[in-house]
Amino acid sequence: MTSTASHHEQDQFDFVVIGAGPVGELFGHAVAAEGHSIAIVEHRLVGGDCAYYACKPSKALLRPIEVANNTQHLSGVADTTIVADDLLAHRDAKVKHYDDNPQIETLEQAGLTVVRGHARLAGECAVEVHGPDASIRHLRATHGVVVTSGTTPNIPPVFEGVPVWDSKDATAVKDVPTRLLIVGGGPVACEAATWMTALGSKVTMLIRNGELLAGFEPFVSDLLAEQLTQAGVDIHFFTEATQVRRPDGMDMGLGEVKGGPITVRTNTAETFEAEELLLATGRRPDLESLNFESIGLTVDDVLEDRTPDWLHTLGDASGKYRLTHMGKFQARQLVQRLLDKGPTSPDDAAPTTQVVFTDPQVAFVGHTEESAREAGYNVKTAEADFEKVTGATLLRDDVVGKAKIVVDQATNCLLGATLMGPETGEMLHAATIAIAGQVPVDTLKLAVPVFPTASEIWLGLLSKLED
Repeated sequence: MTSTASHHEQDQFDFVVIGAGPVGELFGHAVAAEGHSIAIVEHRLVGGDCAYYACKPSKALLRPIEVANNTQHLSGVADTTIVADDLLAHRDAKVKHYDDNPQIETLEQAGLTVVRGHARLAGECAVEVHGPDASIRHLRATHGVVVTSGTTPNIPPVFEGVPVWDSKDATAVKDVPTRLLIVGGGPVACEAATWMTALGSKVTMLIRNGELLAGFEPFVSDLLAEQLTQAGVDIHFFTEATQVRRPDGMDMGLGEVKGGPITVRTNTAETFEAEELLLATGRRPDLESLNFESIGLTVDDVLEDRTPDWLHTLGDASGKYRLTHMGKFQARQLVQRLLDKGPTSPDDAAPTTQVVFTDPQVAFVGHTEESAREAGYNVKTAEADFEKVTGATLLRDDVVGKAKIVVDQATNCLLGATLMGPETGEMLHAATIAIAGQVPVDTLKLAVPVFPTASEIWLGLLSKLED
């Protein structure tokens, strides 16, 4: 149940939170637990994109595919195949069938007031909420306004006005297209290529530059392109759409094929036709509609942290992190500062962690070699192959994967790690602890990995630093 009260006394709160995704929810729960009054405003599903259209559904789709792939690369077990309808039903169960009532009840039981509608700033510490019934509710925050409004898709001009899928359609897929074009080569594109191929689509990827997962270590693109190609994905690098036609296109609903066939002409003079196209060209902070002009600010001011003391941005809205777990870290830091619970570290003190749940998984923390050198570090690096680790070869008969660590010459401490191989998402935290704790390499050598596990990759990495 959402609150509908509108008289003045009930519209004043200690904090108003704009956006009820995981970052806003964490902040709200934490300050409500300390006795503060909180209004949390959301115009979409309470729980945020992560719960319904991003992290959870994508992992729900990818994990069964990974298990099935393992059976096809491990002797002693019969091959398992994906049953598309069952996989989609599994996804639906994990996103609670897109029903946010349990989320709302949890928030209200914790003492938060959930307000449905579009929020806009209306002056200092003031928020007006335009409700679904055309009502306007005025909220005032005595302590501060916290913006956790998520992201919105980047749409290249050539696709303006053409009905196509975005990442939400891909995770909420109901109608599996026979042929699917994916524009982009980042995490969303690579993960979606994996599950759409498993669901039965013939996937073609059009990538503007020359690599997948740009910004990761270069070997990641090479290995991942090889594995996606083997799975049946057709990858075209240095290929950009110059003309898009879909005469019978119309929005048929989330996850449904949006009308008739789509035709894409590219800079390479090729023409591609498919039943659907997924536009995975990145997302940007969803800030334009929040009316920062009412307090004399631009969106750029907000992204560059030129904001008054009462206004805080977290997660995607801050422009710093596009990862749920890093946004939640920011929220915990802000709670600590606002409630004066002791010293806090700067937001960039925690190394950024990320896992792309392709096959093989790509797990990354901290710096790549290139980003460390650009940041002014004098580094040494080491690389090792998972196929030479006994524990990894027991996970799969034909292991594909590689690891690389980046070490600061001055301190002999880890700056970054990239682990690409089986189950590396679960292995990443060891590297994260090493970086956050500034553990010297000599001390890391005392952390003896268990035989036979894939974590023995660390023995190869650390020994190569000496060579």
